Amino acid sequence: MENAPGKRAREMRDKAQELEQAAQYASDPAERRRLTEKALHIREKSEQINGPGAGTMDPM
Repeated sequence: MENAPGKRAREMRDKAQELEQAAQYASDPAERRRLTEKALHIREKSEQINGPGAGTMDPM
């Protein structure tokens, strides 16, 4: 069973990845930049919750 902060961090990373993918397809440079910055902000917040790379490896 996954802990709540770990689950939240994973959800945040997933959302950041979705935003990065959306930015790749955005035709407007301002929209692309906005999506990229939002994804970066979410990733930084995720790292504050659980540390860098938290939840990317199964501890056992």
